[in-house]
Amino acid sequence: MKKERALQKGFRILLGSLMTLAGVGHLTFQRQEFQAQVPRWLPSTETFMDVVVLASGVVEIALGLAMLFAGKYKAQAGLALAIFYVLIFPGNISQYTNEISAFGLDTDLKRLIRLFFQPVLMLWAIWSTGGLEELKIIRRKAIR
Repeated sequence: MKKERALQKGFRILLGSLMTLAGVGHLTFQRQEFQAQVPRWLPSTETFMDVVVLASGVVEIALGLAMLFAGKYKAQAGLALAIFYVLIFPGNISQYTNEISAFGLDTDLKRLIRLFFQPVLMLWAIWSTGGLEELKIIRRKAIR
């Protein structure tokens, strides 16, 4: 695999740091805000929603730290983070469709615009870690 470029490394470190901070927010000062993103088709008891927020926070911290410290496995960390973004996307859709205000997303337009940032985060995670090259390797192995 090619050597990591400085720009990619900087963006990987930034995303890993942001993910770690978001995970800490799930566990502490932003728990209520994150409950707004739990899809409404799941049980809506406060206890269940809090467990979802706490569990996703632990996963975010783990993925954030992996982005920062995974070394030769950074591409796999980026792919795992991209998959995580896919998995949490229903929460963003739920926040939009149910008109739930949180994180300053207090209008339908703001909530709609936010939906378009999820693919950007996925691409950021994959690009900044060399995940695209890893996907090509996986594909070649699968074809054999």
